[in-house]
Amino acid sequence: MKYIVTINDKSYEVEVEKGQASIVRTTQAAAVPVQNEIQAPPAASEVKPANTSNPQAAPASGEPLRAPMPGTIVAVSVQPGNKVKQGDVLFIMEAMKMESEIVAPRDGLVSEIMVTKGTSVSTGDILLTLQ
Repeated sequence: MKYIVTINDKSYEVEVEKGQASIVRTTQAAAVPVQNEIQAPPAASEVKPANTSNPQAAPASGEPLRAPMPGTIVAVSVQPGNKVKQGDVLFIMEAMKMESEIVAPRDGLVSEIMVTKGTSVSTGDILLTLQ
């Protein structure tokens, strides 16, 4: 049987027969285009309050801090209204059985927290907004 496997943007055509595999051909994988769409802001009557249970919801105001990787939030070290300095630990995230500190990228004021302890997040999900 032949399979095509993509690893690190390289495609490998692999032939497997009774417990033995051999690479038949290697090619550069096609890049997946990223689409950046700019949408007009909603009318005032369409604005809905932020839902703190949905980490993908848009922040009310301020600069969003996004999850750098998929994982689970195991600790939240700040509350809305807290002043933070660059490098302060905001969250502890578990990813691949390792705990990582998510730190403040700059000085600011925490305006809204979008996740709680135990929340599973994906790469790019908004964790909090910083003013």
